[in-house]
Amino acid sequence: MMLNLYVALIFLIRVASGATTGGFTFNGNIELQGVAEVSTNGLFRLTNTTAYAVGHVFYAQPLIFKNSSTGKALSFSTTFVIAIVVDKSSFNGHGMAFVIAPSKNISGASAQHLGLFNSTNDGDPNNHIIAVEFDNFRNQEFHDINGNHVGIDVNSLRSVKAEPAGYFVDETGEFKNISLASGERIQVWVDYDAARNQLNVSLSPIFVSKPNLPLLSLDIDISPIILDQMYVGFSSSTGRLVQSHYVLGWSFQVAGKAQLDLSKLPSLSSEEEQSKSNKNRDLAIGLSVSGVVLLAVIIVSLILVFKKKKEKDKFDEVLEDWEVQYGPHRFAYKDLFAATKGFTEKELLGKGGFGEVYRGVLPVSKIQVAVKKVSHNSKQGMKEFVAEIATIGRLRHPNLVRLLGYCRGKGELILVYDYMPNASLDKFIYKTEVTLSWNQRFKIIKDVASGLAYLHEEWVETIVHRDIKPSNVLLDGEFNGKLGDFGLARSCKRAQDPETTHLAGTLGYIAPELAKNGKATPSTDIYAYGVFCLEVACGRRPVESRASPEEANLVDWVYRRWKEGKILSTADSKLQMDFEVEEVELVLKLGLLCSHPVAEVRPRISQVLLYLKGIASIPENFDFQIPGPDQKGQSYNPAILDYSIASFTVTESLRSVGR
Repeated sequence: MMLNLYVALIFLIRVASGATTGGFTFNGNIELQGVAEVSTNGLFRLTNTTAYAVGHVFYAQPLIFKNSSTGKALSFSTTFVIAIVVDKSSFNGHGMAFVIAPSKNISGASAQHLGLFNSTNDGDPNNHIIAVEFDNFRNQEFHDINGNHVGIDVNSLRSVKAEPAGYFVDETGEFKNISLASGERIQVWVDYDAARNQLNVSLSPIFVSKPNLPLLSLDIDISPIILDQMYVGFSSSTGRLVQSHYVLGWSFQVAGKAQLDLSKLPSLSSEEEQSKSNKNRDLAIGLSVSGVVLLAVIIVSLILVFKKKKEKDKFDEVLEDWEVQYGPHRFAYKDLFAATKGFTEKELLGKGGFGEVYRGVLPVSKIQVAVKKVSHNSKQGMKEFVAEIATIGRLRHPNLVRLLGYCRGKGELILVYDYMPNASLDKFIYKTEVTLSWNQRFKIIKDVASGLAYLHEEWVETIVHRDIKPSNVLLDGEFNGKLGDFGLARSCKRAQDPETTHLAGTLGYIAPELAKNGKATPSTDIYAYGVFCLEVACGRRPVESRASPEEANLVDWVYRRWKEGKILSTADSKLQMDFEVEEVELVLKLGLLCSHPVAEVRPRISQVLLYLKGIASIPENFDFQIPGPDQKGQSYNPAILDYSIASFTVTESLRSVGR
């Protein structure tokens, strides 16, 4: 360590004051930050086996990047050789990046942001950072294209442009993949042409000439992004999984062509061999000094560790490859065990199809949370667990329940949410004498629509919830509605995959076409939302086993009363007519429109919000139409509706409640 500091100090002594206009070769004027270190032969290692660490290597002097008279960015050229080494016993960790930044001191950067940004400043134009990332981990938060790619980043880790790592063979035009984390040396060229406003990135295995066709070519004027003087260097980071990032050589030139003598590069293999040799030597010395005493201590220690492990086996945790990207939200099992007082019955909030939910208080922060132990007696339990993490873990909306984190122990699948003091909506409709006012119900109906709009139309991909019902709508301390329980949620593309499609949801809320083909779509969510609206307004379940045949099905019953001009008679009697008539009529008609048997007739959720906000008027005389052979349609009659649909919705539902 002292030797590394000495070598770095020699480099720093060469630093001159002020900015330079030319270029440099990677043999001096270098500053190290974080865990970055340099070997005696000049090999730079940005990160090592330290978890959640950041390493920076910057050229110590700022470079002039703009023409002082025009303010136009100057052309530049750089080439460097990198290597990423992953421990054979580990998965790939985070990548590394070549960086152009306004300062060499990047403070506050987080490990999952390649040591460049954090969750608060990612995407901020005031960053003035341009980077080329070499990433061997797919992070969905930043829309990474795969787990082995090169991307051009501007003020954010969401790449402006990215391609799988590789190069084009000049003679044939064939594309050849390059594994970034192979441990092999890779040469990279980054060139900016100021006249053409074009940034090009190329790479190839070492000693293969620069490809004529770049891997990435981006038309961009960097003048508004950069400052007059900028620093250049490299940044990398590690998370829970670690890997070593090396820079073996580097040349940079403003308004010129960078040149690098590959024959003078330090040896990566000798560095690794030297490290192994040092470890072996230290071990031999240690054994010779300690001898039998050391062996005795080791044996006793192993016995104690084994005994302790056996006693606390229930606190062991499991890590699988799909979990890595959610690492920042992973809780320790022992903390959740303590938070819920050992998952005692006294803290049990409720049980559902997917497991049990407990109240908990986190040991350090003292924050109240809801801890859900997912049922895992089958493969379906694991699928539901993964689905909920992969979906809600990335979503942020005031009307969606926020997932705080997760945990996996041996035989335990656990999710941690914000605690909702007022539990679920169904409790106030069916399970307690305390009822909600119409204003509260109307607000909750709009809240759920707002959350659903985010899933269907505002998130980066369309998410189908597939299980909208009052028991999945949770209420905070102020009775704001939040849509939760994403155990069945899927992206729209995934939900319609023939290999994964199966009937999902709760009987009574399942759209006719979903019962027939099993394909979930935003429209099937709208159907369930329509039933939900009727349920909240009427205060009764979608199917009542003890009601007369005419009133057994909620949708049919409300439809008939509407046609009879008595739609208000379906409103929940517990409201005692204390409501705005126009609002109740709106919700009841909207519920019917959304639960229309023909999917194409149902409105989009954005249109639903316009109705609820009074910006648009719901059709007054819409009718349930079933397309006939002549395509003109015929009036919907619940008594003669295709009972391949109705019998599934009604008869099976009655059977499920024990009739």
